[in-house]
Amino acid sequence: MTVKTVLPRRQANRDIEEAIEHYLGEASETVALGFIDSLEQAYRHIARHPASGSSRHAHDLDLPGLKSWPLKRYPYLVFYVENTNHIDVWRVLHAERDIPTWIRGPDIS
Repeated sequence: MTVKTVLPRRQANRDIEEAIEHYLGEASETVALGFIDSLEQAYRHIARHPASGSSRHAHDLDLPGLKSWPLKRYPYLVFYVENTNHIDVWRVLHAERDIPTWIRGPDIS
């Protein structure tokens, strides 16, 4: 099995920082650390099994190859595209957001 490198884009890193700040402000450090652990588990999974993500939003957004993978215990989705040598993480978004609006952030092209 090939394990690919997971490379989050700047906007994905911003999404993650916002989620951590939210959990630190509204919950606790333990909850924020749990979010980070869950995100790391998701990254490990998509690094090993990139085809296992959902392509639902790819069809909705007309973005071929876009996949999403949910975080365990947290209402977030990792949006990514598999490339030959790596996984390109576009966004990490709360599942209740307007995904079509949020996924088309400033550095998607």
